[in-house]
Amino acid sequence: MEKHIIKADGNGAIDVNGQVSPVTYTVSLKQGKGRSYEVDIRLMAPRDWLLQRGFERDAVLVSQSGARVPVYHDDGSRYDGGSHHDDSNHHDDGRLGPADTLSIELTARDDSCTSEVDLMRKYPEFDGADA
Repeated sequence: MEKHIIKADGNGAIDVNGQVSPVTYTVSLKQGKGRSYEVDIRLMAPRDWLLQRGFERDAVLVSQSGARVPVYHDDGSRYDGGSHHDDSNHHDDGRLGPADTLSIELTARDDSCTSEVDLMRKYPEFDGADA
């Protein structure tokens, strides 16, 4: 069972096919298996902005630390127990289209941090956040 530890907000940029725009995002820290940490990343981006830049399923979040993290549009098949939504608004291949909602959630999960030092280096957003 995952245990939620900390949630924090960050300011970074979203990169879609080389076109960059400022973005805010939320990082949630959970204790992973063993000594690892799991960080869930969520951000919202305007559907039309994404489509105008050729977005289909994924983009890159440039976080406060400068780390480049791939983020994905959850089409319901990426994660088990994904969000529930009306399948009539989504394409069979999961790509974003004009029938989707105006604001699109992009997500990622990072379990690469195996120490608190790694975690704070990659995600300075957690520095000073309440547990």
